[in-house]
Amino acid sequence: MEYNVHTLSNGIRLLHVPSASAISHACIIINSGSRDEDEKQMGLAHFIEHLIFKRTEKRNTNQILTRLESIGADLNAYTTKEYTCIHASFLNPYLDRTLELFNDIVFHSIFPEDEMEKEKGVILDEITSYLDQPEEAINDDFEDQLFAGHPFGRNILGTPETVNALNRTDILNFIKANYKTDEIVVAVIGNYSLNKFVKISAKHFESVPANLTVKTRVTPIINAAQKVVVNKQISQAHVMMGTQAYSLHHPYKAGLLLLNNMLGGTGMSSILNLQIREKYGIAYTIESNYSPLSDTGIFALYFGTDQEKLGKAFSLISKEFKKIKDNPLTEIQLQKAKNKFIGQIALGEENRIGLIISMAKSLIDYNRIDDLETVFNKIRAVSTADMANIANEILDESKLSSLTFYPVED
Repeated sequence: MEYNVHTLSNGIRLLHVPSASAISHACIIINSGSRDEDEKQMGLAHFIEHLIFKRTEKRNTNQILTRLESIGADLNAYTTKEYTCIHASFLNPYLDRTLELFNDIVFHSIFPEDEMEKEKGVILDEITSYLDQPEEAINDDFEDQLFAGHPFGRNILGTPETVNALNRTDILNFIKANYKTDEIVVAVIGNYSLNKFVKISAKHFESVPANLTVKTRVTPIINAAQKVVVNKQISQAHVMMGTQAYSLHHPYKAGLLLLNNMLGGTGMSSILNLQIREKYGIAYTIESNYSPLSDTGIFALYFGTDQEKLGKAFSLISKEFKKIKDNPLTEIQLQKAKNKFIGQIALGEENRIGLIISMAKSLIDYNRIDDLETVFNKIRAVSTADMANIANEILDESKLSSLTFYPVED
């Protein structure tokens, strides 16, 4: 896919992707997330993401929220362990309006005390709602188990105690330390010339003061595997299994993405879904996920089942892991897996907002963007020997941690 990158004098990079569609999609990605918080400030990055929609130097909350919605556009944001992302979808004539709003909320929010107190209540409700959903809560608790003592293990939302303790000084110090202009990307996919996009973007972002401070991140250590059971007043057992895995830059990343897709990835024909759900009817949902991060990664499997079926589920999963490790894939099996994965990636290109966000992240992570053919070639290059090595390393049950939410009566 054609794209262009232009760097402003302050280090902010502009990513331009031409498209003939009448709909445009834009995002601003900041290489800063919950891993950059101090332990006593858990939830701070997410708190900031909420507050930028509350008041700026020239707009109140209503004016911010209606600025794009009034012309039928969509505006949203999210925070991860490593990124903060604000994104919008809109009709082509409104590029200037969208980028001006991005600039206003990211660089000119004032974080008033009254809005901070109101938003703390909103986030506390969000935390409570999340804890009421064991299939969601177990994911954060499992990451805390995998990365004990490291920021990756902390809940992005924070805790009631840490959120209530956050103040305006915390916010301003965090932004100063982490919103580095050379780690910010403003990206657009739309029907614009490069010159037009750069001109509009420069108008709104060239004046942002350069912030090139050095930011350090601590790489997590690999903790010993643990099997943890927590009694919960729930109706079903919920289980997470997994381990720390390869980073974004590891040569086996493509291979593990492929193995994960085979095991429990997208679609109903994954190995675990066919065996655990379709053949034995043990679990309604069983899925795996591999999330590569800048200096580590997470491979995890989730399923929920009735408590009397729990032992059978563990046994069947262990059996499938052993089969994959003991019986290397044939060339034909590997080619089928590659064809499926490549097709899914190609279809994913139709999600244009997801595409532009992914491309912007790639620019931050690798300082480049691979076209589809390059991505496909990396998948095609994975060998049966690679897959055997990856399976034996990642699916080594002596290194797999697990967390079980076990149902108990009131």
